Formats: sequence, structure tokens, C-alpha cells
Amino acid sequence: MGDFVHLHIHSEYSLLDGANRIKDLPVRAKELGMDAIALTDHGVMFGVIDFYKACKNEGIKPIIGCEVYVAFRSRFDKEPGIDNKYYHLILLAKNNQGYKNLSKLVSLGFIDGYYYKPRIDHEILEKYSEGLICLSACLAGEVNQALLNGENEKAEEIALWHKNIFGEDYYIEIQNNGIKEQVLANQKLVQLARKLDIPLVATNDAHYLKREDAYNHEVLLCIQTGKRMSDEDRMKFDTEELYVKSPEEMIDYFKAFPDAIENTVKIAKKCNVEFEFGHTILPNYDVPEEFPTHYDYLEKLCRDGLKKRYGENIPKEYLDRADYELSVVKKMGYVDYFLIVWDYIHYAKTHDIPVGPGRGSGAGSILAYSIEITDIDPMKYNLLFERFLNPERISMPDFDVDFSDEQRQEIIDYVCEKYGNSHVSQIITFGTLAAKNAIRNVGRALDISLQETDKIAKMIPNEIHITIKKALDQNIELRNLYENDDRIKKLLDVSMALEGMPKNTSTHACRSCYYQRASR
Repeated sequence: MGDFVHLHIHSEYSLLDGANRIKDLPVRAKELGMDAIALTDHGVMFGVIDFYKACKNEGIKPIIGCEVYVAFRSRFDKEPGIDNKYYHLILLAKNNQGYKNLSKLVSLGFIDGYYYKPRIDHEILEKYSEGLICLSACLAGEVNQALLNGENEKAEEIALWHKNIFGEDYYIEIQNNGIKEQVLANQKLVQLARKLDIPLVATNDAHYLKREDAYNHEVLLCIQTGKRMSDEDRMKFDTEELYVKSPEEMIDYFKAFPDAIENTVKIAKKCNVEFEFGHTILPNYDVPEEFPTHYDYLEKLCRDGLKKRYGENIPKEYLDRADYELSVVKKMGYVDYFLIVWDYIHYAKTHDIPVGPGRGSGAGSILAYSIEITDIDPMKYNLLFERFLNPERISMPDFDVDFSDEQRQEIIDYVCEKYGNSHVSQIITFGTLAAKNAIRNVGRALDISLQETDKIAKMIPNEIHITIKKALDQNIELRNLYENDDRIKKLLDVSMALEGMPKNTSTHACRSCYYQRASR
């Protein structure tokens, strides 16, 4: 392990606040001679898996964390003017149990505590503290706020409460971020830590990768808040220090507190979360008692379905194909997957809920056709089962199923009731600052007229996955403007820096309206 480790880092998934791209963080850590780096996005864990994989690819140890929002009162309190305020707190997973508890806390923040932000409270923090390391966070932390308000006794009470919960895994966080209030806070935080015998830890609350990225980050904040760079009252940090600093910079700044630097390494050594990929855990489908195994029941459904689809005289080729598919499904452990999908489609078809005929590679399965998951005959159209499932395929198979928008919730309610809420979820989707979107948003932040910004945006070709860089190579007029007009160059440079950043979340439509459109 190196001499210093960053434990307070915001990525692009601190939406429109963090400007560090996940893929860049481990690369930068490696360039700076660090062996580990943490991810602590605001209230979410969207980037955890990508971050873990990116770090592993670079030989950097990933530290999984989150800067959670802590409610002023209970997470259930949602009174206007009071509960729209919250504290920050850094939590890092020491081990896989800690990761599970962190995931639980973040989930409860959304399920129970969402009010402007996903909030937890002291009750569940205490309940799910096992396996977690806790840092007192930035100026918005509960301890910091008490100290800045002159409430020293309250700050001590808060710190002691956390120490009682986390023991030696609770740290008072001091930062090097160039903010005036932080200098005063650091002095008080050090005094508090020494008095209460709580270890110090040094962080930098990095929101962007390098010092020169500070301006782009300010523009990103303007996009988040709907402000312009020229607005006096816009949200800003008044510092260019919130970047991923080198160990040398951090050591030099905190040379009076070497223990705060050393503790970053100690914490990094404590954190050992390991993920396993490729192992699928499915909820149990209860088969009728007369069937010894789940496979026996699926085979019975298949045999009955083949007769229904093809009559009593089923061609041997069809039977052989079904036997082959059944053997592959059994070998790969997806018997329950087929039964679960069959179950909710069967429910829909027996409750007058429109279901699509099936799309994608799943339509190549005679097993799926026989049990009426799909309604497209793969033998008639010479479709290949191997595109959907074969022993060499690592990822889980995926049936594309379409339900009408009006009754989709009935299916969701059915599977929730049958398999339990903890086994059912909808998929998140991220809206991003795609090329044209980035230009329009940046243009507004830079006070460039809507008419001029729109003109530039329309110069970007209407192609899938087009980027501004590609557009500059393809469009000579746009290239000329970029090279000869400083305002346009600035607009496009900032847009390219922010292009592709996620800007909002929503529930994935899962193409649920496809069948509805097709049936009209």
C-alpha cells in the first residue's frame, strides 16, 4: 500500500455534481502512485460495479463507499422547511457484510427516507453498522455543522455517539479543499479528535480529476441548478482544490498531522470487499408436490406444450430439439428461470392482460414456444437456440416480454406478491448529456443565446452514438467555427468535457409499450 489513499471521491454518479468519470479514477490513482482509491458518491451506489471492475483492471484496490445523507430528525419525518435539510456522512465497506449493510442503508434511504434526497437516520445507522468504517465527512457533516455553529458540546455528543457505534472504525475527517470555513473547521476538528481520542483521517472531497477541470465542474453545477456562470447567486465552491491530489500534495498539506495521512492507508488495508460475477441466484418457484424436481415439472410443461403447438404426431426433429434445449437449460441452472417467466406470462394470458409474441434471441427457443413464453415458431423460421443460450455464454439469458402500459402494474404486483418484494425490482436508466444535449445545456450555462446554441447543436449529425469529436471530423462548417471563434471553441470544449455524463435517473420502460403500439 502507498503513502496515502483517497477515501472521499465523487464520480459522475453524484449526478451533475461529481465530474470524475469512473473509468478515469483508477487510471489517475495509478499515475499518482496510489494502490487504492475509494468511491463515495452522494446517497447512491450506481457506479460501484463499474468502479470495482475498472479498479481491478488497473491493479488498484477498490474501496466501496457512499456519502450518505443523514436526516435532521427521523428518516420518516418529511415536514417542509425542516426535513429538507440533512447532514453528510462517509461510510466505507470493510468486508462483504459491510457492503450488504451499506446497500441496505442506501436502499432504505430511498424507500423510507426520500425527501429531496435519500436520507438515513441514526436508528438504522446503528442497526446496520457492522462491517462499516465511518468518517465524519465534509463541512456538511453533523459534527462540522455543530462546531461551525459554536455548539462544541453538541459536537462532542455527536462524535461520541458515532464512536460508540463504530468503535475504532470511526474517524474525524479533516480536508484540504481550499475553502475558508474548512481551515477553521480543521482546527476545531483536531482539538475534538484529540480530546475524545478519536483518530483523524485526511481527505480531499474530490469532485473532479485535475485542477484544470474546476471550470468544467462549475459549469456542471450550473446545469444542475439551472443557473448561468454569470449569476452571482449560483452554487459554487470558490475553490479549484477539489481534485484528485497526489500523495505528495496531501502529505505536504497535512505535515503537522502525519497520523491523518497514515490512517488513510490503515483504512484502505481494512477494506476488503470482493465481488463474485457469473453466479446467478434465482428466487424459488414452487412446483406441484407430485413432481420430484423442478426439472420434471418443466419437462412436463414442455411435452404438453409441444402437443398443443404441433398436435399428437410431433416430428422427431422437434422432439430432439426440445430435448437438447431442456438439457442445456438444466445443465446451466436456468430451470427456475424458465418456470418463473412462464409463470407470470401464464398469469397474464389467463387474466386478459395483453402479452407480446416475443422478441430477440429468446424467440429461437422451441422450449419457450412450447410453454407459450413466446408465440413465434422457431422451427418454421429456422431460428437458432444458441443465440439465446449455450454453455459458452457467460451472461444470463434474457427474455424480452411486452405488456401493455395499462396493465403492466398488475404483473409487477403479481410477482411481488408471489416471490416477495425483495426479489423484484425494476431497472434504473440514466439520462445522459449526449452530444446535442450537452451543447444546449452548456450553452445556456455560458450565456450563449438559445438561437446560436441551437444552430451549433443542429450541426451534430443525427447518428447513433455520435460524439462532438466525431462531428468535428465530419462537419467542415462546425470545424471552422471551432477553430476560428473562441466562444464556440469554449462551448464545444466544455461540452466535450461533460459529454456522456449522466444527468438524471428514471425507471427503465423495458419496452413495455411495444406491444401496445403494435396492437393499435
